Amino acid sequence: MAFCHRTAASLWALLAFLVYIGFATAQEPEVSVSHFDNLPGRLFFFEDTSSVVYHDIVTGDLYVSQDEGKSWSRAEDIPGGIVSMVIPHPFDNRYAFALTDGMTHYRTENRGKTWRSFEVLAPLSYTPKPLSFHSDKWDHILYQGTICEQVSWNNVCTDVTYYTTDGFSSTPEVLLKDTSSCQFAHSSKDFKHSAHENLIYCVAYDSSSVGTSHHTLSSSRLYSSPDFFQTVDIEDLGIGKNAKGVIAFAVVSKFAVVALKDVISGNDGDMQLYVTVDTKEWARAQFPHASQARLRQNAYTIVESTIHSLAVDVMLQDQSTIGTLFVSNSNGTYFVESLKDTNRNMGGYVDYENVQGVAGVGIANVVMNALDVERKSAQKKLRSMITFDDGSSWSAIRAPSSDSDGKQISCDPSNLDECSLHLHSVTDPHNFGPIFSSTAPGLVMGVGSIGKQLSPYEECDTFLSTDAGLSWRMVQRQAHMYEFGDTGSIILAVNDEEMTDTVNYSTDFGRTWKSFTLGVSVRAKALTTVSDATSQKFILLGQLSRKDQREGDGRYAVIHLDFAGVLPRKCGDDDYEKWYARAKPDTECLMGVKQWYNRRKADVDCYVGDKFHLPAVYGEPCICQDHDYECDYNYVRSGDECVPAGLERIPSTQCTTGNPDEKYTGSSGYRLIAGNMCDSGESKKKDDPVEKSCSQAEPQEGEVTNQIHQFNAKVLQYQFFRESSTILVFLDDKTVWQSSNEGFTWEQRSPGEHFLGFYMHPYSNERAYLITESSKYVYTTDGGRFWHEHNAPSPPNTFGAPALRFQPRSDLLIWIGNVECDGSAENCHAQAQYSRDHGRKWQFIEDYVVNCDWARDDELLVDSSQILCESYEDKQHSQRSFGKDNALQLISGRDYYGKKTKLFEHVVGFTKFSEYLIVAEYLPTKDSLDLQVSLDGLTFATGKFPPGMHPNTHAYTVLESSTDSIFLHMTMSEWPNPFWGNILKSNSNGTYFGLSIANVNRNEVGYVDFDKFAGLDGIALVNIVANPVEAIISGRKVLQTRITHNDGGTWKPLAPPNVDSHGKPYPCSTTSCALHVHGFTERRDARATYSSPSVVGVVMAVGNVGDALAPYTESDTFLSRDGGFIWEEVHKDAHLWEFGDSGSIILIVNDEEPTDHVLFTTDEGLSWREYKFSHEKLRISTIITVPEDTSRKFMLLGYALGSRTSTIIQIDFTSLTHRKCILNEDDPAHDDFELWSPSEGRAEPCLFGRQTLYTRRKRKAECIVGKEVKTVPDIVRNCACGEDDFECEFNFVKNDEGICMPVPGTSPLVNDDSCRSDEEYWYDRTAYRKVTHSSCEGGQRLDHGTQHLCPGIRGHGVMFWIMVLIFPFAFTALIALWWYKKSGLARGTIRLPGDYSGGYMRSGSGVLDTLASVPWFLVGLAGIAYEYVSSRLDILVMGYRSRRGYRDLPVDEDAQILRFEDEEE
Repeated sequence: MAFCHRTAASLWALLAFLVYIGFATAQEPEVSVSHFDNLPGRLFFFEDTSSVVYHDIVTGDLYVSQDEGKSWSRAEDIPGGIVSMVIPHPFDNRYAFALTDGMTHYRTENRGKTWRSFEVLAPLSYTPKPLSFHSDKWDHILYQGTICEQVSWNNVCTDVTYYTTDGFSSTPEVLLKDTSSCQFAHSSKDFKHSAHENLIYCVAYDSSSVGTSHHTLSSSRLYSSPDFFQTVDIEDLGIGKNAKGVIAFAVVSKFAVVALKDVISGNDGDMQLYVTVDTKEWARAQFPHASQARLRQNAYTIVESTIHSLAVDVMLQDQSTIGTLFVSNSNGTYFVESLKDTNRNMGGYVDYENVQGVAGVGIANVVMNALDVERKSAQKKLRSMITFDDGSSWSAIRAPSSDSDGKQISCDPSNLDECSLHLHSVTDPHNFGPIFSSTAPGLVMGVGSIGKQLSPYEECDTFLSTDAGLSWRMVQRQAHMYEFGDTGSIILAVNDEEMTDTVNYSTDFGRTWKSFTLGVSVRAKALTTVSDATSQKFILLGQLSRKDQREGDGRYAVIHLDFAGVLPRKCGDDDYEKWYARAKPDTECLMGVKQWYNRRKADVDCYVGDKFHLPAVYGEPCICQDHDYECDYNYVRSGDECVPAGLERIPSTQCTTGNPDEKYTGSSGYRLIAGNMCDSGESKKKDDPVEKSCSQAEPQEGEVTNQIHQFNAKVLQYQFFRESSTILVFLDDKTVWQSSNEGFTWEQRSPGEHFLGFYMHPYSNERAYLITESSKYVYTTDGGRFWHEHNAPSPPNTFGAPALRFQPRSDLLIWIGNVECDGSAENCHAQAQYSRDHGRKWQFIEDYVVNCDWARDDELLVDSSQILCESYEDKQHSQRSFGKDNALQLISGRDYYGKKTKLFEHVVGFTKFSEYLIVAEYLPTKDSLDLQVSLDGLTFATGKFPPGMHPNTHAYTVLESSTDSIFLHMTMSEWPNPFWGNILKSNSNGTYFGLSIANVNRNEVGYVDFDKFAGLDGIALVNIVANPVEAIISGRKVLQTRITHNDGGTWKPLAPPNVDSHGKPYPCSTTSCALHVHGFTERRDARATYSSPSVVGVVMAVGNVGDALAPYTESDTFLSRDGGFIWEEVHKDAHLWEFGDSGSIILIVNDEEPTDHVLFTTDEGLSWREYKFSHEKLRISTIITVPEDTSRKFMLLGYALGSRTSTIIQIDFTSLTHRKCILNEDDPAHDDFELWSPSEGRAEPCLFGRQTLYTRRKRKAECIVGKEVKTVPDIVRNCACGEDDFECEFNFVKNDEGICMPVPGTSPLVNDDSCRSDEEYWYDRTAYRKVTHSSCEGGQRLDHGTQHLCPGIRGHGVMFWIMVLIFPFAFTALIALWWYKKSGLARGTIRLPGDYSGGYMRSGSGVLDTLASVPWFLVGLAGIAYEYVSSRLDILVMGYRSRRGYRDLPVDEDAQILRFEDEEE
């Protein structure tokens, strides 16, 4: 580059004026101009100095100014054209590092005056932050490099982290290989902890993928070391071996944050955040909308955060630029929704910024027309909002009443909906550094417009607030760049819409403005000053007009503006005033203090002159209030109170006498929030210890405790919030009670209200709704901590439809209520309305409905705005009088029912199961039913059934569909005979149904003895009617149990144990002797299943060994540890059972008569211990625990005989042992877990065509598993296909020998000669089809008939297709991967303050404080090729699907879907 440095001192006339006490001289600003050929890739000041660095990224040259940009010189110590990146040291302003593409880099220790070279062992890694610094030791630095080696045809590259302890004075040493990033724990002044001074965290890959050409995401872990990885620790984040899939690590404010992709659950893109404030205890960040605010990779940004809380913006839809802002509590773990519909850009940046120096004030932009943007790709309409309380509440920004000329604005500022101020923000930056503010106390500027929404930038004006956003003035017409200097005593503004030769400035906080000419015309590109805005000198970066560009000069000008002589004197004490940083300093406090500054008065003619010294902030302590405290350890929030989560652990020296009146001193339940400085005054502190009875203390190890609570009415409904210790119960006296500690204590919700019941949100763990008889309902969005009242559009309906319907986007609700049902009720009907904002506003859907629901489900991934409604064709008169002659139509309405389509003219009902939408269509002309199935909610296929089993003549119940098929029970017996029927199973698209097993038992209301095992796909139990012919005559069913281990392909009797629980052989010894168990139709509670998702493979049942199932009271209790292959009797008599702590405790209670004790086992039934809970015997109806079965606390729900009340007994096994189970993958022989694999009795232990290993606790290990340990299925390999991997094809059925034979009178399906892209042959159909869920390979392929060559693609040789197909895609993928890594967007990228790829940045400005995952669109440059590249990062894992409620489709005259809410999964 031809660099031309030319300094021209402008000669301006001096203006002298006379004052009464003498003469003072005020000068015009001085101007100096330097020229450059290119804009800078980086322009920054060394912190608190006058030294500036200008990096020309085009030429690779570096320029330095030691006088705030007045004069410049090239860094002569660095050869020309080699600098690719320059990084200032964030903690020592003497140092900076100029990095090249080679292995020689450069360091300055005198702010750019001289540079010295240093050598490294590997070239720079393509990452935005290749250097990581120690906050207390300037010379401790981590360097991220890349080493490559040739492997066959491939160039395999891996990232290696190096370290230096002498600032690169010597060659750095290897720290760790195969890393994504490394960072010192001491890398932030705000992140204060007591960890070792050299503790380092690294995101790296474990041994399972080291040395390979690519890494799987599941091998990415967080490692730590205090001695530069001479010793290595794996950070388990409190979840043990499942702390895999680490995406990124970052320190944000006082928090260390780990982003983890949940490779266990199988949820595509689901992310988890783990947070620590002390490097010792990690906690998972909890969001209130478990499904709607689901963290997905590429879809969240940790925005600028305070030392009090984390702020996270979550993108709620894929391929969207609209989010929701969440703000955490003081330890960063519990988040609440702060602001909806926040504006984002495609790069993941969010329109959100805190006002500097003023705690609690922030400005954000929201999208007013979010629905239109999401649905119609409409242009965004933005609206600005401001908060003064750290995001607890937001309001529109009040507009000034007049413009910069003093004229009245065109709208009424008191009407904030139509007339407020809107400002351009982070997503549309036009300058360096923060958008709105600097360190000048209370001064905030912005470019924006007044009205209903934000105008385009070029149509905006410039506004200023001097009170941190409370009030605003228009200070300049048109959009201007602006900058603060001398702590706000000088404000500059430069036109940002067109070429200009003028700079405007104000010395009285924007009340009046002066201007001066530059002597040249420029198009402003940036306006900046020293990072703390305390200097009177500025840099204006601009592009010269062609007429001002001289030959030999560069096109770009750095204009140095010196205002040192503009203000005549330095301010004295009388020139300052006390300025409070909050709106109401007498009442508003944040973290226990009122904030104020000693700020220069606006109307004084003086300069502050404290260069490089930030304004001092002062705090006046506030009297401590309730909001200054949070719940102490082992306490949980319940409304306004903190209640104990259980009994309190105390020192062994207390409560030792056995005296029932003995006391101990324990926690009050509260603690002052960390960092809060409130003054407790003379009164008693809320967190002072209190004296308590020893009955509230946790017992000694080995003891069990219980608490008894009696309700004055019967319990009708109960349910836990998922992943919570909070449970709700509904009584028949219409009251609702809540326990936040698993039944330890109880409190009534909304006393005085009469409720009809409650709903738990099936997709959001922390939402629940208490329904009253009126339109009022009470709801919570935080797991019952706080409850709020809302009004629905109408009272809940009395037509049998659920009052509320939900979908994964948890703010979307449907309400079905009664309309015109008062008085004569001549037109009484059900009306449906929907809400997009969680009930704040409701919109009409349809009248005269039987059911309305969202089409979208967890696995039915259709349009989220699609609504399905069953509604009557004739919408007149009372709906109660309607019969079959009024057609019940199924209407689909996309765009929130704005675009309606009639799907079916007459239906009985519809339901959703997994990925299937199932409709029972009524055919009036035939007076019969058809089953219609859809996978997309729009197109349907008619179900095909075997002869004699069509739904036009039989009632049917849709059972389950978790294994890529639909199971259907078709009733074959007729009333008044006992009910039974056949179970049919569909193909993968739910259309062709074949017989799986005949004569399966059902009851009168349609429930079926069919139960799948949790966590083990394809294993199910049924009870069949063994005497169907006799039962028609006698009315008595003889039941026998059958089990399948291949998803209904084959069914077998249960193998009986050899001896009973007393070691005695069973009297039944013939070949017909088997184990038979009582099934679903006999349960009082549908949630009491055989198995538990937390104890995969362990199954319990009540039954007997014999020829048939005996009565319940003549049965015993059995257990299997291997998914039902081998059973053992574990106790005599029938018992209720429940699993706790992932199976480390199993509790049983007598289910034949009243009892006063329970039995429990810690070795899965080898031995039992008794615990007496009461002196009075109670009839126990249910055992309750958290739905995940991970707690050591249980509740017995029972009643005294003849009583109208209910009793809940909490039994707490927390103190039974304090030893935590150890999981050691490196030394499995010495831990508490073992691997096991279910077997089908074949030569190899395979299930569904694959060998899968599960982790389970060793049977005799006495330890606590804990809540976080999950059973992770590990698919070892696929197995060869065998008979059990196949089932009968459509129109075939198994004979007595188990061979699939044609159904008489039917024809087989025609051959399918289509070829998939990876198939060489197609095959004639046979009598068999492969079980959809099986992944077997090769072996015995019963589904393959005659082989046929696929046409077309095989006409060329292998090398032809390699050249045509592989090479172009490989090249494209290579380019995509290169760009992906070079642009800093590789997996694991962390964006922190000021991380711009080739953008401008000012050192230490704290621009964004952003941790963002890789934005989806930026890495999609090569389309399909990138999909291939990125897919190599992930592996598929199997998850479990929880049980769902049955839906029954009868065919009687009043037929409709039988619905019940069994949403606890």
